[in-house]
Amino acid sequence: MRRTISIKLLLLVCFYFSLGINGLISKQNEPIPVVMFHGMGDTAYGSIIVIKKVLESEIPNIYVTSIRNGNNVEEDFISGFIGNLNDQVSSACEIIRNDPKLQSGYNSIGFSQGGQILRAIAQRCPNPPMRNLISLGGQHQGVYGLPHCFGDTNQTNYLCNLVRQYIRLGAYTPAIQNMVVQAEFWHDPLKEKEYQANSIFLADINNERQPRNQSYKDNLLQLKNLVLVKFTKETIVEPKESEWFEFYKPGQANEIVPLRQSPIYTEDWLGLKQLDQSGRLKLLAIDGDHLRFNMTWFRAQIVKKFLL
Repeated sequence: MRRTISIKLLLLVCFYFSLGINGLISKQNEPIPVVMFHGMGDTAYGSIIVIKKVLESEIPNIYVTSIRNGNNVEEDFISGFIGNLNDQVSSACEIIRNDPKLQSGYNSIGFSQGGQILRAIAQRCPNPPMRNLISLGGQHQGVYGLPHCFGDTNQTNYLCNLVRQYIRLGAYTPAIQNMVVQAEFWHDPLKEKEYQANSIFLADINNERQPRNQSYKDNLLQLKNLVLVKFTKETIVEPKESEWFEFYKPGQANEIVPLRQSPIYTEDWLGLKQLDQSGRLKLLAIDGDHLRFNMTWFRAQIVKKFLL
């Protein structure tokens, strides 16, 4: 009788143990989830939904989510123009932390200004870990000019004109910095010291103030790859070189300093040099205008190389 009970207990333990092992194997075989962040003039489930569908068709069983700001589509749309980016990053970090499907890590894709927002998330919120950060046209050294806005709706044009008016009033005044998204990564090379002192978002995440924030560098170095995509016929981002962390030489707005000659790289206060020397900084270029790429390129250069 005791022997029969022992055998049953042994079989029961083996059964539950096998369930645990199978669950672990299944979890390990699951594709890494993807978090997307939209840019100006879009929403979490607007035009970038096309990318979600491509990822789901290319990678079976993948979980793809998109960060939404606010309580509805309208609030999310407006957040691309009006709001405090530091608050948006904090909110996004909380969303990511509370998503059970992201707890083992995730890849990220940022569209336009969503690229620098996701970078801020990587630097400020390392848990759960971001694996690959893919920035499509992100303005990592900011912008100095608003030639025209991306999108042709009346609401987009109205908000773009409003942003221009606010920036003219004084991009680095506290009121504008805390309210206008584009002012928070407005980088005036003719007012470099004023930018570094008063930019509440970009100067901070680029670690341009003393003392340097060592955690920003340490956390960015946890990435498997930092993928920066520049659009060579750019008409939205000025200068387009900002998409590769390049920018004007201070004091003028003509000469661009190459990335590997810039202080942010040579002094390496953000970790870009270490990422580059270890082969984890990927600089890609597309012969097209802002966010203009085809799915053949996206599948070959992004999905197959960084998301599978």
